[in-house]
Amino acid sequence: MNIEPIAKIYTDFDDKFGIPRQSGLVPELRAKIVFEPAYRNPDALKGLEGFSYLWLIWEFSKTHTDSFKASVRPPRVGGNGHMGVFATRSPYRPNSLGLSSVKLLNVVTGSDEGPILIVGGADILSGTPIYDIKPYLPYADSHPDALSGFAGEIGDYRLEVIFENEGELAKLPPELQKSLIGVLAEDPRPSYQKGDQERIYGISFAGFEVKFKVVDRQLQVVSVE
Repeated sequence: MNIEPIAKIYTDFDDKFGIPRQSGLVPELRAKIVFEPAYRNPDALKGLEGFSYLWLIWEFSKTHTDSFKASVRPPRVGGNGHMGVFATRSPYRPNSLGLSSVKLLNVVTGSDEGPILIVGGADILSGTPIYDIKPYLPYADSHPDALSGFAGEIGDYRLEVIFENEGELAKLPPELQKSLIGVLAEDPRPSYQKGDQERIYGISFAGFEVKFKVVDRQLQVVSVE
């Protein structure tokens, strides 16, 4: 079966490093979904405004692999333990497909790009192809008694975020400040590097380069450029 993108999503992430590991972890994040010309018919979105959340099926466009990896090293087990690929949400998958649940914030009509969806909480690289969009149905998709496997056995990973100079945070527009703090609090570092408290990391966020280090459970922002 050949599938083609129906849209692309535009987020604050131009690089994989720093993207939240799951959708919804940073609800303040905003993203725009722009449909390909063939799918800009407003009739295709009729009724969509009545749903709170959407499922996005998309492509891990930067992690294609030519060989099947039966096991991977998920961050939730420290980046060193192995789990079966189908027991994880690793980007290294046979068909490179991702699945995200995002909040539908607005359906914009009348633009030169056709109808546009504004969504919250996306964990996706900017420019990523979207292959399908489906409504989230609470009566069928929510399972409060579901088991979380090994992912549910790990404690809280969130960090306290501080700025060595409060003026650095002010460099970002107000609407982006809470989003950045939420992203940093999720600890974007690779699991295997979490013992190095002197290392300076950098993430690209909404056109800014953010430098930080982590000491114990505190993430210290060094600069925002």
